[in-house]
Amino acid sequence: MMGGAVQQDAHRMFVQVCLYFYCKCLWRCLKFVVRKLTGRCELQRICYNTKPGAGRTMKIETSLRSSKNKVLQNAVSVHPDAIEKTIDTIMELKKINPDVNPQLGVSLQGCLLQIVGYRNLIAQVEKLRREPYDSEDPQHEEMLLKLWKCLKPDSPLEARISKQWCEIGFQGDDPKTDFRGMGLLGLYNLLFFAERDAAAAQQILSDSLQPKYREVSKEELSKFTKAEWEKKKFDKAIGYSFAIVGINITDLAYNLLVSGALKTHFYNVAPEAPTLSHFQQTFCYLMHEFHKFWIEEDPLDIMEFNRVREKFHKRIIKQLQNPNMALCPHFAASESLINL
Repeated sequence: MMGGAVQQDAHRMFVQVCLYFYCKCLWRCLKFVVRKLTGRCELQRICYNTKPGAGRTMKIETSLRSSKNKVLQNAVSVHPDAIEKTIDTIMELKKINPDVNPQLGVSLQGCLLQIVGYRNLIAQVEKLRREPYDSEDPQHEEMLLKLWKCLKPDSPLEARISKQWCEIGFQGDDPKTDFRGMGLLGLYNLLFFAERDAAAAQQILSDSLQPKYREVSKEELSKFTKAEWEKKKFDKAIGYSFAIVGINITDLAYNLLVSGALKTHFYNVAPEAPTLSHFQQTFCYLMHEFHKFWIEEDPLDIMEFNRVREKFHKRIIKQLQNPNMALCPHFAASESLINL
């Protein structure tokens, strides 16, 4: 019986491999025929038929990565300074006259700047994530103290090691232990939010600390004694720890970036290479949206955080599946992209 199962698996694998190569050959033949009929290569057709933004850049990226030519495959990972030379090489390989198609090179340059820039942004973000917070580093300490001043401008910090840190959502009297998961990236994002969007950050912090009254439903009341409910309905844990949630949302943003899900957003908002500022602006947006989502979900207590976070994550992923999606429309710069 086991031998039969192994044979079936081997047969299934053989069929899948044959189907893969058949589809690959069929696709290459189809591309050849379309080129002969239109007089344009796939890169030209994409640039001429697709508007600037994620739709165009992701198609160009897929085309280059799936090419049988190593030069085209490697085009998505060249150094930014080598992009112009790479485009010249592509035009030569594809036998495209730049004088007849002057805008094609410009469009390819915009796409490659975004593609290469996204890869470099991942490296930059990863470097910050891997760098641990060091209380002996004056720059790290300065950033942490600045975070306090931005969030609590009217309340001086009495000491570097203090229970006051809990007031902005850290778990203990020394925040450095809370940065272990996301390293300096968590601090960079929190400080960016607190500095660039101070009013919103302070309001969200205030909201997260407020006890929230809950109306008693018969179903909920049956789960608790009256004394337990009286304690729970005013429980501040129905809010959340601002700083800890900020670090958690940093983790969410990081995973969206590394998985490639944020390509849709960045290719629509960054006319050239996406930068760390674009990533931090996205974090600010996610903090705003998560706060609203948390209120909408109306969790019973903080123990539901993981459920709410996962549901929020799925909603963002679904939004990013739309090639026209820009999470932060007010940061969009796609109007400056050259439209062929």
